[in-house]
Amino acid sequence: MRFLLPVALVATTLAVPPVRFDREKVLHVNLQDEKQANVLKGLADTHELDFWYPDAPHHVAGNMTVDFRVSEKEFQSVQLALDQHEMRYEILIHDLQEVIEKQFDVKEDIPGRHTYAKYNTWDKIVAWTEKMVHKHPEMVSRIKIGTTIEDNPLYVLKIGTGDERRKAIFMDCGIHAREWISPAFCQWFVYQAAKSYGKNKIMTKLLDRMNFYVLPVFNVDGYIWTWKQNRMWRKNRSRNLNSKCIGTDLNRNFNASWNSFPDTNKPCGETYAGPAPESEKETRAVTDFIRKHRKSLEAYITIHSYSQMVLFPYGYTAKLPPDQEELTKVAKVSTDALSSRYETRYIYGSIASTIYRTSGSSLDWAYNLGIKHTFAFELRDKGRFGFLLPESQIKSTCKETMLAVKYIAKYILRHAS
Repeated sequence: MRFLLPVALVATTLAVPPVRFDREKVLHVNLQDEKQANVLKGLADTHELDFWYPDAPHHVAGNMTVDFRVSEKEFQSVQLALDQHEMRYEILIHDLQEVIEKQFDVKEDIPGRHTYAKYNTWDKIVAWTEKMVHKHPEMVSRIKIGTTIEDNPLYVLKIGTGDERRKAIFMDCGIHAREWISPAFCQWFVYQAAKSYGKNKIMTKLLDRMNFYVLPVFNVDGYIWTWKQNRMWRKNRSRNLNSKCIGTDLNRNFNASWNSFPDTNKPCGETYAGPAPESEKETRAVTDFIRKHRKSLEAYITIHSYSQMVLFPYGYTAKLPPDQEELTKVAKVSTDALSSRYETRYIYGSIASTIYRTSGSSLDWAYNLGIKHTFAFELRDKGRFGFLLPESQIKSTCKETMLAVKYIAKYILRHAS
């Protein structure tokens, strides 16, 4: 299946053909020291580089690996600069458009039927939410928690047999539009949880005693845009005052040391934090829902990609959280559980010490609100495909991640107040 929609259809709905990425490259650079880091930052100032890992040039430092996308036009001068400074690098992706199209490597069993081994459009996900409620009315209900800037609904699925006073876990997926494996996991989780009730001892016990609130796609407008217009889009689709650049990074828009780092105040940057904390309709809908359910919420889990990590607070400071010992223990055992299936190795730790410092993240906000067990998962892979994980890896990624999330839920059932 090809990624591109029929051009005629796109032309009538959008009047602009989808962005193509022919012969664009993704480079993986091993930085030896600060000098090399500064060279790369300099290149970012003079060339249009799309940072995949880390997500912005200000995070770039010596002794780290960096993945970024560069256009065919700018590739030669970037390559020349890397060679001149004797920087070690490899080309992970030679032709990005080709990899985008090859991502769809699983054939549809029955056209039109929701399948968990494929990436699904927003329309398919909406139809699936209805189907889940219809199929499991005692177990699954759909709550509209708000709308996006483009007036798309934000749906949370509540899974569990009890009322709203029970212990609960809130989980969101797809806060960054291009991280498609994330919404795929939320769909898998809901499907498996509902299907396993009464058949799987652990899942039955969990659902008898706690509720899960699952937001399958946080950044709906951005997600739709990645399917129709620009596969590499990250932010939401809000218009920015006095700027032609569109979008806010929803995971920099929370009121947790908001906008305290460079680059988050530039509307054209991928990590733009928005004009104020909770300025975005999506962020506000989620924070309102979480505040409303604060008494019952024992955990907050947010699913991202890529780099195979389980992270906990803080992102905005190197200071470790008061619950660092417990969070480290839970993260360790959940990564052990995850690797028990296919031996996929994850690392774990606080955001600031494990990847880089960030401000305005949902994870730090939820922790500061008093939800102790807060974890961010960065799913597969470690960079070979990056945001373009092939469909053939969806099932195995979801199966192993399920083990980690189930462990966290079991831990909460045993230990939470």
